[in-house]
Amino acid sequence: MKSEMITLKHGDATIKMPASSLAKLALASTFAVVFPQAANVAPPATETIPALGEYWPGQGGINGGLVAARGDVPAHYLIIAKDDAGSHEWGNRGKESGATSKTDGHANTITLLADEGHPAAQAADGYAADGHEDFYLPAAAELYQGWLNCPEVFAQDCCYWSSSQRSAISAFTMTFGGGNQDDYDKYDELRVRPVRRFFI
Repeated sequence: MKSEMITLKHGDATIKMPASSLAKLALASTFAVVFPQAANVAPPATETIPALGEYWPGQGGINGGLVAARGDVPAHYLIIAKDDAGSHEWGNRGKESGATSKTDGHANTITLLADEGHPAAQAADGYAADGHEDFYLPAAAELYQGWLNCPEVFAQDCCYWSSSQRSAISAFTMTFGGGNQDDYDKYDELRVRPVRRFFI
C-alpha cells in the first residue's frame, strides 16, 4: 500500500513527504518545545563517567555518585572537591538559622551566606576548580552519600561540617573514619569539604 504524501509550501520552497514522516516531525517539534531539557540535553555517555571516588576531569572534583531528583532539584551527580577548604567554625552560635535542610546543601549555603557570619559556608562557597565556582557546603545527607560511596577520599581522623543546622548552638557533622553522624557546637573548628552538582 502506497503511503499518503503531503506537500508543504512556504514561499518558493516546496517539500513533499509521507504523512507518517510529517507526523513524527511534528511530534518531535512539540516535545522540543514542551520538554526543552529532555529534548536538547543528552546525558553523559556511560563510558565517560568515572568510577565512584575517582576524579572527574573538567568537573572540579571526585564522582560522589548519582543523586535522584528531589523536590525542585533535578537528578545530578554529586561532585566532591578533591581537597578540603581548611578548618572553620560553623558560625553564629546561639542564633537560629534557616539552613535546616538535611538534603539540599546548596539551599542551606545560600541561606548561610545571606545571614553572614558563617565561615564554613564562606570557605566552601569560595572554592573553585576546573573553572567551576558553584561549590557549596554539603547537607548532612550529601556528606553521608560521600561516606557510602567514597569514604576514602576524606580525612579519616576528624569531623566535617555539614550545612544542616541542628539547633541554635549546633550543626550536623560526619566522621568518615567510622561513619558517624553527630552534631557539634557551632564554634568548633571542623573540616570543610566543598561539593557541587553536575546536572544530567
